[in-house]
Formats: sequence, C-alpha cells, structure tokens
Amino acid sequence: MDPRHIVMVGYDGAELLDIACVTSTFELANTIGRLSPGYRVELATPGGRPIRCDSGLVVQAQLALERLTGPIDTLIVSGGFGHEDAADNAVVVAHIRRLARDSRRVASVCTGATVLAATGLLDGRRATTHWRFAPRLASRYQDVRVDSAPIFIREGRVATAAGVTSALDLTLAFVEEDHGPELARQVARDLVTYLQRPGNQAQMSVYVSPPAPDNDVVRRAVDHVLSHLAADLSTARLADVVGVSPRHLTRLFLRELGDPPARFVRCARVDAAARLLDATDLPMPEVAARSGFGSGEALRQAFVARFRMPPAKFRAVSRRSAPEPPEPNPVPAVST
Repeated sequence: MDPRHIVMVGYDGAELLDIACVTSTFELANTIGRLSPGYRVELATPGGRPIRCDSGLVVQAQLALERLTGPIDTLIVSGGFGHEDAADNAVVVAHIRRLARDSRRVASVCTGATVLAATGLLDGRRATTHWRFAPRLASRYQDVRVDSAPIFIREGRVATAAGVTSALDLTLAFVEEDHGPELARQVARDLVTYLQRPGNQAQMSVYVSPPAPDNDVVRRAVDHVLSHLAADLSTARLADVVGVSPRHLTRLFLRELGDPPARFVRCARVDAAARLLDATDLPMPEVAARSGFGSGEALRQAFVARFRMPPAKFRAVSRRSAPEPPEPNPVPAVST
C-alpha cells in the first residue's frame, strides 16, 4: 500500500470547496512537514473526465474511477448539488464500494454522505452531513443513523464531515492521526483556521445560525426562545406566547425546523451554554442558570446527550482548539 495515497472522488455538480479543503490541507502538510514520503493527493472522476463544479468552474481529474485499483490510504467522497445524481449512478456507487474495501480510511464531505450511504457503507453507522440535507438523507437511507449536529463523525475507519469547510476539521484530524498534533497545529495556523474544532462541536449553533423560518408563528416562537432562554419555554407556554394551540405549534415546528418545540428549546439552551463555556470563565452553576438549565446536573446531562462529553471537558477541548494568539512583534531598542 502507498501509505499516503489520498483519493478524492468528484463528479459533475461537486462542490469545489469540498475538494479544495481536503486537497489543500494535505498538500500544505507536505510542505510544512517536509514529509517524505508525502501525501499523494489525486482526484478521481467517472471516466477520468473533467468535472463541472457547482460554481461552474471545470476541474481536471488525474484518475478514472473505473480504472483505479487499491490499496488506497484514504478515499474521500466530495459533496455538492450533484450528490443525488452520483448516488443514483450504479456504476459510480459500485466502484466507490469496491475501492472502499481496499482503503484504510473512507470518508465523505458534506452531501458526499449520500453517495457513501448508497454504497451501504453507512448502514448501521452514525453519520453526519450538511444540516440542510440531513432530513433528506435520513428519509432516503433509513438504516443510517443520521446526526446533523456534529462537525464530523468518526466510526472506525469510516468518517463523515458536515457542511463544506468542516472538511478542514476532518482533514486536520487525519493529519494529526498520521503525523501528530504539532504538524496539524502548524497547518491550521497557515490555513488561518481553528486547530481543530472538535468533531462533536455543533455545526448548527449560535455561531452559525440557520435562516429565520419562513412561517411567522415559528419565527416569533424562535425569537422568543432565543431571547428568553432562562424563562418557562414549555410547549404550552410557547403556544400561548404566539397565540396558537400546542398541537398546532408542534406541527409547525416539525414542518419548518424538523424538530418539535421541546427539542428546539433544548438545543438552543445547549448551544448558548456551549458559547458561554467557550467564551467566558463563568462557573458551571452560572452557565446553567444563564442558558436556562435548572441545575448543573441538567446541564451535564444535556451536554453528554448532545456532545458526548460533560461541559467541563467541552470547555477544555474548546480552549485547546482555539487558535493561539500571534506572538507580539518585538519592539526595537531605541539608541540614545
């Protein structure tokens, strides 16, 4: 096996940023780490043909998917608006399935999870994708345990990354796995990105808010939740605030947001707590109170359920993942 052969799978309608985040990160690791042997990163497409990306730009491939043979170190499937056409292409799916058998690691970026799901590789596994497309993935592939919250999920040799630039986080995790945290840290600094956001950090949070709901009732309910996190936010109380029945509010939330009001409230409170843990030194009881949890234990249970770690560990990981401040420029001595 070539220990560093990275194959990125693309197709018409792939997202250029999905591809570039992976390829640029590995190539930068080669340069900074002066790796020998370095990563050999190549793009494989159906027929080896150039592909037209979502943006309209055309990208040249190095490999024909049909002619490629393993073993391969890491096989990564790009996302993009062409993902469902790729997943419906039996030839593309069969070759990805074949190559995956001979790959040490297999991954997808963004909606590339749809293509991996079509191969059966995600059956019985927990997987993520771009939050906007998660309901569709879950509906289409019911054997996949879709979780739209994390930035990326790693289960054994199979990984799935969420929307677009989360590919940076996953690729940095691969670099760290292969060469240690110091090289990953240096690559992240050159990319001017975090080293690295923990995979279980939420992709949908107060940092990257989804568009406001189109429905006026849901929008008013959401606004009330976000501005009154410590208040009574039961479904009955929210329904009373916006002037509808609890049953009707639940139907609207499910249609507009994909979650009932109670789950939305819990997620909003967890996200608010995550931001306080990341950005402040407030003690846990104060974090719990400000974000609407009745106790530190309720906060802990919510964090374990959402991030699979207690809040104290989340704070420690988040602080470690933050970019280091630049070193101050030395002030030259003044001659007198």
